[in-house]
Amino acid sequence: MRCFSRKLAFGLASLALTACVEQAVYEFEVPEDLGDRWFKGNTHAHTTASDGDSSPEYVAQWYKDHGYDFLVLTDHNVFTDPAALGHLVDSTFLLIPGEEVTTSFEDASIHVNGLNIPGLIEARRAETLVATIQTNVDAIRDVEGVPHINHPNFRWSFGVEELRQIERDKLLEIWNGHPTVHNEGGGGVPGLEEIWDILLTEGKVLYGIAVDDAHHFQGEFAPHRVNPGRGWVAVNARSLDALELMASLEAGRFYASTGVALLGIVITADRIEIHITDVGDFRFSTVFSGASGVILAETDGNPATFHLRGRDVGYIRAKVTDSGGRVAWTQPVFVTRR
Repeated sequence: MRCFSRKLAFGLASLALTACVEQAVYEFEVPEDLGDRWFKGNTHAHTTASDGDSSPEYVAQWYKDHGYDFLVLTDHNVFTDPAALGHLVDSTFLLIPGEEVTTSFEDASIHVNGLNIPGLIEARRAETLVATIQTNVDAIRDVEGVPHINHPNFRWSFGVEELRQIERDKLLEIWNGHPTVHNEGGGGVPGLEEIWDILLTEGKVLYGIAVDDAHHFQGEFAPHRVNPGRGWVAVNARSLDALELMASLEAGRFYASTGVALLGIVITADRIEIHITDVGDFRFSTVFSGASGVILAETDGNPATFHLRGRDVGYIRAKVTDSGGRVAWTQPVFVTRR
Protein backbone atom coordinates (compact mmCIF):
# COMPACT_ATOMS: atom_id res chain seq x y z
CA MET A 1 0.00 0.00 0.00
CA ARG A 2 1.29 3.46 -0.92
CA CYS A 3 0.31 6.55 1.08
CA PHE A 4 0.72 10.24 0.31
CA SER A 5 0.04 13.43 2.28
CA ARG A 6 -1.28 16.80 1.22
CA LYS A 7 -1.63 20.01 3.26
CA LEU A 8 -4.65 22.23 2.65
CA ALA A 9 -4.55 25.87 3.85
CA PHE A 10 -7.65 27.71 5.11
CA GLY A 11 -6.67 31.25 5.99
CA LEU A 12 -4.35 31.06 8.98
CA ALA A 13 -5.09 27.39 9.63
CA SER A 14 -4.04 24.35 7.73
CA LEU A 15 -5.24 20.76 7.56
CA ALA A 16 -3.05 17.81 6.71
CA LEU A 17 -4.75 14.96 4.85
CA THR A 18 -3.28 11.53 4.29
CA ALA A 19 -4.62 9.17 1.65
CA CYS A 20 -3.59 5.61 0.99
CA VAL A 21 -3.93 3.84 -2.34
CA GLU A 22 -3.66 0.08 -2.44
CA GLN A 23 -1.12 -1.04 -5.04
CA ALA A 24 -1.67 -4.27 -6.91
CA VAL A 25 0.95 -6.85 -6.04
CA TYR A 26 1.52 -9.81 -8.33
CA GLU A 27 3.01 -13.21 -7.63
CA PHE A 28 3.71 -16.44 -9.43
CA GLU A 29 1.23 -19.29 -9.39
CA VAL A 30 3.24 -21.83 -7.41
CA PRO A 31 2.76 -25.39 -8.69
CA GLU A 32 2.22 -28.42 -6.52
CA ASP A 33 5.42 -30.00 -5.24
CA LEU A 34 5.84 -33.34 -7.01
CA GLY A 35 9.33 -34.06 -5.70
CA ASP A 36 12.57 -34.07 -7.63
CA ARG A 37 12.06 -36.95 -10.08
CA TRP A 38 12.40 -36.04 -13.77
CA PHE A 39 11.67 -38.47 -16.61
CA LYS A 40 13.18 -37.98 -20.07
CA GLY A 41 10.94 -38.89 -22.97
CA ASN A 42 10.03 -38.41 -26.61
CA THR A 43 6.42 -37.95 -27.70
CA HIS A 44 6.89 -38.15 -31.48
CA ALA A 45 8.65 -40.98 -33.36
CA HIS A 46 8.01 -43.18 -36.38
CA THR A 47 8.61 -46.79 -37.36
CA THR A 48 8.14 -49.05 -40.39
CA ALA A 49 4.48 -49.17 -39.40
CA SER A 50 4.24 -45.86 -41.31
CA ASP A 51 7.17 -43.96 -42.83
CA GLY A 52 10.09 -44.78 -40.56
CA ASP A 53 13.01 -47.02 -41.50
CA SER A 54 13.08 -49.30 -38.44
CA SER A 55 10.73 -51.68 -36.69
CA PRO A 56 8.79 -50.65 -33.56
CA GLU A 57 11.00 -52.97 -31.51
CA TYR A 58 14.21 -51.47 -32.90
CA VAL A 59 12.98 -47.92 -32.30
CA ALA A 60 11.87 -48.61 -28.74
CA GLN A 61 15.17 -50.32 -27.99
CA TRP A 62 17.10 -47.32 -29.37
CA TYR A 63 15.46 -44.94 -26.92
CA LYS A 64 15.86 -47.33 -24.02
CA ASP A 65 19.55 -47.79 -24.82
CA HIS A 66 20.06 -44.01 -25.01
CA GLY A 67 18.78 -43.18 -21.54
CA TYR A 68 15.16 -42.31 -22.20
CA ASP A 69 12.60 -43.15 -19.53
CA PHE A 70 9.56 -43.20 -21.80
CA LEU A 71 8.57 -43.15 -25.46
CA VAL A 72 5.37 -42.61 -27.43
CA LEU A 73 5.35 -44.32 -30.84
CA THR A 74 3.30 -42.05 -33.11
CA ASP A 75 3.02 -43.56 -36.55
CA HIS A 76 0.76 -41.88 -39.10
CA ASN A 77 -2.78 -43.19 -38.62
CA VAL A 78 -1.41 -46.42 -37.13
CA PHE A 79 -1.79 -47.59 -33.54
CA THR A 80 1.02 -49.72 -32.11
CA ASP A 81 -0.05 -51.59 -29.00
CA PRO A 82 2.77 -51.37 -26.41
CA ALA A 83 1.72 -54.79 -25.13
CA ALA A 84 3.39 -56.27 -28.22
CA LEU A 85 6.68 -54.81 -26.97
CA GLY A 86 6.10 -55.65 -23.34
CA HIS A 87 9.47 -57.39 -23.01
CA LEU A 88 11.16 -53.97 -23.33
CA VAL A 89 9.15 -52.37 -20.53
CA ASP A 90 10.52 -52.45 -17.01
CA SER A 91 10.90 -50.17 -14.00
CA THR A 92 13.21 -47.86 -15.98
CA PHE A 93 11.46 -47.66 -19.34
CA LEU A 94 7.82 -47.12 -20.29
CA LEU A 95 6.06 -47.30 -23.66
CA ILE A 96 2.96 -45.12 -23.94
CA PRO A 97 0.42 -45.83 -26.69
CA GLY A 98 0.05 -43.13 -29.31
CA GLU A 99 -0.65 -42.15 -32.90
CA GLU A 100 0.02 -39.20 -35.19
CA VAL A 101 -3.48 -38.51 -36.41
CA THR A 102 -2.77 -37.28 -39.93
CA THR A 103 -5.14 -35.52 -42.29
CA SER A 104 -5.38 -32.44 -44.49
CA PHE A 105 -7.54 -29.53 -45.52
CA GLU A 106 -6.94 -28.28 -49.05
CA ASP A 107 -3.14 -27.66 -49.12
CA ALA A 108 -2.70 -27.73 -45.34
CA SER A 109 -1.19 -30.75 -43.58
CA ILE A 110 -2.72 -31.38 -40.18
CA HIS A 111 -0.88 -33.66 -37.77
CA VAL A 112 -2.07 -34.03 -34.18
CA ASN A 113 -0.45 -36.50 -31.83
CA GLY A 114 -2.69 -38.50 -29.55
CA LEU A 115 -0.87 -39.59 -26.40
CA ASN A 116 -1.99 -42.41 -24.11
CA ILE A 117 -4.89 -43.43 -26.33
CA PRO A 118 -6.68 -46.81 -26.07
CA GLY A 119 -6.66 -47.64 -29.78
CA LEU A 120 -6.69 -46.34 -33.33
CA ILE A 121 -8.25 -42.93 -33.93
CA GLU A 122 -9.61 -42.42 -37.42
CA ALA A 123 -8.40 -39.15 -38.95
CA ARG A 124 -11.20 -36.73 -39.78
CA ARG A 125 -11.90 -33.81 -42.10
CA ALA A 126 -14.34 -30.93 -41.72
CA GLU A 127 -15.64 -27.88 -43.58
CA THR A 128 -12.80 -25.52 -42.63
CA LEU A 129 -9.15 -25.70 -41.64
CA VAL A 130 -9.89 -24.76 -38.02
CA ALA A 131 -12.75 -27.24 -37.82
CA THR A 132 -10.51 -30.00 -39.20
CA ILE A 133 -7.85 -29.36 -36.56
CA GLN A 134 -10.51 -29.14 -33.85
CA THR A 135 -12.36 -32.32 -34.78
CA ASN A 136 -9.14 -34.35 -34.54
CA VAL A 137 -8.22 -32.76 -31.20
CA ASP A 138 -11.74 -33.62 -30.02
CA ALA A 139 -11.42 -37.20 -31.25
CA ILE A 140 -8.34 -37.64 -29.05
CA ARG A 141 -9.99 -35.99 -26.05
CA ASP A 142 -13.12 -38.05 -26.47
CA VAL A 143 -11.16 -41.24 -25.73
CA GLU A 144 -9.37 -39.55 -22.79
CA GLY A 145 -6.13 -39.15 -24.70
CA VAL A 146 -3.87 -36.12 -24.61
CA PRO A 147 -3.47 -34.16 -27.87
CA HIS A 148 -0.52 -32.12 -28.99
CA ILE A 149 -0.50 -30.16 -32.21
CA ASN A 150 2.52 -30.77 -34.41
CA HIS A 151 4.77 -28.51 -36.51
CA PRO A 152 2.30 -25.84 -37.72
CA ASN A 153 4.90 -24.41 -40.13
CA PHE A 154 5.27 -27.74 -41.97
CA ARG A 155 4.30 -26.86 -45.54
CA TRP A 156 3.24 -23.50 -44.03
CA SER A 157 -0.04 -25.17 -43.12
CA PHE A 158 -1.47 -23.00 -40.34
CA GLY A 159 -0.48 -20.44 -37.74
CA VAL A 160 -1.62 -18.05 -35.04
CA GLU A 161 -4.99 -17.26 -36.59
CA GLU A 162 -6.02 -20.92 -36.58
CA LEU A 163 -4.34 -21.94 -33.32
CA ARG A 164 -5.97 -19.16 -31.30
CA GLN A 165 -9.35 -20.73 -32.13
CA ILE A 166 -8.49 -24.28 -31.08
CA GLU A 167 -9.90 -25.54 -27.78
CA ARG A 168 -9.08 -28.54 -25.58
CA ASP A 169 -5.38 -28.59 -26.52
CA LYS A 170 -2.63 -27.59 -24.10
CA LEU A 171 0.48 -28.82 -25.94
CA LEU A 172 2.18 -27.37 -29.02
CA GLU A 173 5.42 -28.39 -30.67
CA ILE A 174 7.79 -25.43 -30.38
CA TRP A 175 10.75 -27.39 -31.74
CA ASN A 176 10.81 -30.40 -34.04
CA GLY A 177 13.91 -32.21 -35.29
CA HIS A 178 12.63 -32.68 -38.84
CA PRO A 179 14.69 -30.47 -41.20
CA THR A 180 11.66 -29.23 -43.21
CA VAL A 181 9.26 -28.04 -40.49
CA HIS A 182 10.58 -24.44 -40.36
CA ASN A 183 10.98 -24.04 -36.60
CA GLU A 184 12.32 -20.52 -37.11
CA GLY A 185 9.63 -19.41 -39.55
CA GLY A 186 10.59 -17.28 -42.55
CA GLY A 187 9.29 -14.98 -45.25
CA GLY A 188 7.17 -13.05 -42.78
CA VAL A 189 5.79 -16.15 -41.05
CA PRO A 190 6.67 -16.27 -37.34
CA GLY A 191 8.71 -19.10 -35.88
CA LEU A 192 7.23 -21.58 -33.44
CA GLU A 193 8.54 -19.77 -30.35
CA GLU A 194 7.05 -16.50 -31.54
CA ILE A 195 3.73 -18.21 -32.25
CA TRP A 196 3.85 -19.62 -28.71
CA ASP A 197 4.43 -16.18 -27.18
CA ILE A 198 1.65 -14.58 -29.20
CA LEU A 199 -0.84 -17.19 -28.01
CA LEU A 200 0.36 -16.99 -24.40
CA THR A 201 0.08 -13.21 -24.44
CA GLU A 202 -3.50 -13.51 -25.68
CA GLY A 203 -4.26 -15.58 -22.59
CA LYS A 204 -4.10 -19.10 -24.00
CA VAL A 205 -2.65 -21.69 -21.61
CA LEU A 206 -0.26 -23.61 -23.83
CA TYR A 207 2.89 -25.58 -23.08
CA GLY A 208 5.79 -26.09 -25.46
CA ILE A 209 7.01 -29.54 -26.56
CA ALA A 210 10.32 -30.43 -28.21
CA VAL A 211 10.51 -33.68 -30.21
CA ASP A 212 12.81 -35.39 -32.67
CA ASP A 213 10.02 -36.70 -34.97
CA ALA A 214 12.53 -39.43 -35.78
CA HIS A 215 12.21 -41.44 -38.99
CA HIS A 216 15.81 -42.46 -39.73
CA PHE A 217 17.53 -44.83 -37.32
CA GLN A 218 19.62 -46.60 -39.95
CA GLY A 219 22.56 -45.30 -41.94
CA GLU A 220 23.90 -41.77 -41.75
CA PHE A 221 23.12 -39.37 -38.91
CA ALA A 222 23.15 -35.99 -40.66
CA PRO A 223 21.29 -32.65 -40.62
CA HIS A 224 19.30 -33.48 -43.75
CA ARG A 225 17.97 -36.71 -42.25
CA VAL A 226 15.35 -37.12 -39.50
CA ASN A 227 17.44 -38.81 -36.83
CA PRO A 228 16.51 -39.58 -33.22
CA GLY A 229 17.73 -37.75 -30.14
CA ARG A 230 17.42 -34.17 -31.35
CA GLY A 231 14.49 -33.02 -29.19
CA TRP A 232 12.91 -34.32 -26.01
CA VAL A 233 11.07 -33.43 -22.83
CA ALA A 234 11.90 -34.03 -19.17
CA VAL A 235 8.75 -34.42 -17.09
CA ASN A 236 8.49 -33.84 -13.35
CA ALA A 237 6.16 -36.54 -12.05
CA ARG A 238 5.67 -38.67 -8.97
CA SER A 239 6.41 -41.89 -10.82
CA LEU A 240 7.07 -43.42 -14.23
CA ASP A 241 3.38 -43.94 -14.94
CA ALA A 242 1.47 -42.94 -18.06
CA LEU A 243 -1.32 -41.11 -16.23
CA GLU A 244 1.14 -39.31 -13.97
CA LEU A 245 3.24 -38.23 -16.96
CA MET A 246 0.19 -37.04 -18.90
CA ALA A 247 -1.07 -35.02 -15.93
CA SER A 248 2.31 -33.34 -15.55
CA LEU A 249 2.55 -32.54 -19.27
CA GLU A 250 -0.85 -30.88 -19.22
CA ALA A 251 0.06 -28.92 -16.09
CA GLY A 252 3.30 -27.66 -17.62
CA ARG A 253 5.45 -29.61 -15.19
CA PHE A 254 8.24 -30.27 -17.69
CA TYR A 255 10.88 -28.61 -19.79
CA ALA A 256 11.66 -29.10 -23.47
CA SER A 257 15.20 -29.52 -24.76
CA THR A 258 17.51 -30.03 -27.71
CA GLY A 259 20.33 -31.11 -25.42
CA VAL A 260 20.55 -28.93 -22.31
CA ALA A 261 19.60 -30.81 -19.13
CA LEU A 262 18.27 -29.18 -15.97
CA LEU A 263 18.70 -30.46 -12.44
CA GLY A 264 15.54 -28.78 -11.26
CA ILE A 265 13.30 -25.72 -11.32
CA VAL A 266 12.36 -23.93 -8.09
CA ILE A 267 9.28 -21.69 -8.16
CA THR A 268 8.16 -19.50 -5.26
CA ALA A 269 5.68 -16.62 -5.17
CA ASP A 270 8.41 -14.17 -6.20
CA ARG A 271 11.25 -16.21 -7.69
CA ILE A 272 12.10 -18.71 -10.41
CA GLU A 273 15.39 -20.53 -10.00
CA ILE A 274 16.73 -22.83 -12.72
CA HIS A 275 19.48 -25.28 -11.85
CA ILE A 276 21.41 -26.32 -14.96
CA THR A 277 23.40 -29.54 -15.33
CA ASP A 278 27.06 -28.67 -15.90
CA VAL A 279 28.69 -30.60 -18.74
CA GLY A 280 32.44 -30.30 -19.36
CA ASP A 281 33.45 -26.73 -20.06
CA PHE A 282 30.17 -25.68 -21.67
CA ARG A 283 28.84 -22.30 -20.62
CA PHE A 284 25.22 -21.25 -20.35
CA SER A 285 23.15 -18.15 -20.96
CA THR A 286 19.56 -17.84 -19.74
CA VAL A 287 16.98 -15.39 -21.05
CA PHE A 288 13.77 -14.77 -19.07
CA SER A 289 10.91 -13.41 -21.18
CA GLY A 290 7.35 -12.37 -20.46
CA ALA A 291 4.25 -11.24 -22.31
CA SER A 292 4.79 -10.50 -26.02
CA GLY A 293 8.16 -12.24 -25.75
CA VAL A 294 9.71 -9.18 -24.08
CA ILE A 295 13.08 -10.02 -22.53
CA LEU A 296 12.99 -9.10 -18.85
CA ALA A 297 16.32 -10.47 -17.66
CA GLU A 298 19.43 -12.28 -18.87
CA THR A 299 22.03 -14.10 -16.83
CA ASP A 300 25.05 -16.34 -17.22
CA GLY A 301 24.63 -17.66 -13.67
CA ASN A 302 23.91 -21.18 -12.53
CA PRO A 303 21.42 -21.31 -11.00
CA ALA A 304 19.71 -18.79 -13.25
CA THR A 305 17.35 -16.69 -11.13
CA PHE A 306 14.52 -14.28 -11.89
CA HIS A 307 12.82 -12.13 -9.22
CA LEU A 308 9.28 -10.95 -9.97
CA ARG A 309 9.24 -8.11 -7.41
CA GLY A 310 5.48 -7.81 -7.53
CA ARG A 311 5.28 -6.89 -11.22
CA ASP A 312 2.52 -7.89 -13.61
CA VAL A 313 4.47 -9.45 -16.49
CA GLY A 314 1.74 -11.89 -17.57
CA TYR A 315 3.97 -14.94 -17.47
CA ILE A 316 7.64 -15.84 -17.35
CA ARG A 317 9.39 -18.53 -19.33
CA ALA A 318 13.11 -19.16 -19.67
CA LYS A 319 15.35 -20.23 -22.53
CA VAL A 320 18.70 -21.71 -21.53
CA THR A 321 21.29 -21.91 -24.32
CA ASP A 322 24.67 -23.58 -24.00
CA SER A 323 27.87 -22.60 -25.79
CA GLY A 324 27.25 -25.36 -28.34
CA GLY A 325 23.89 -23.91 -29.37
CA ARG A 326 21.71 -26.46 -27.60
CA VAL A 327 18.63 -25.18 -25.80
CA ALA A 328 16.23 -25.92 -22.95
CA TRP A 329 12.88 -24.15 -22.64
CA THR A 330 11.01 -23.98 -19.36
CA GLN A 331 7.25 -23.71 -19.40
CA PRO A 332 5.42 -20.44 -18.72
CA VAL A 333 4.76 -19.66 -15.08
CA PHE A 334 1.73 -17.42 -14.91
CA VAL A 335 1.39 -14.35 -12.74
CA THR A 336 -1.65 -13.70 -10.58
CA ARG A 337 -2.77 -10.71 -8.52
CA ARG A 338 -2.38 -11.23 -4.79
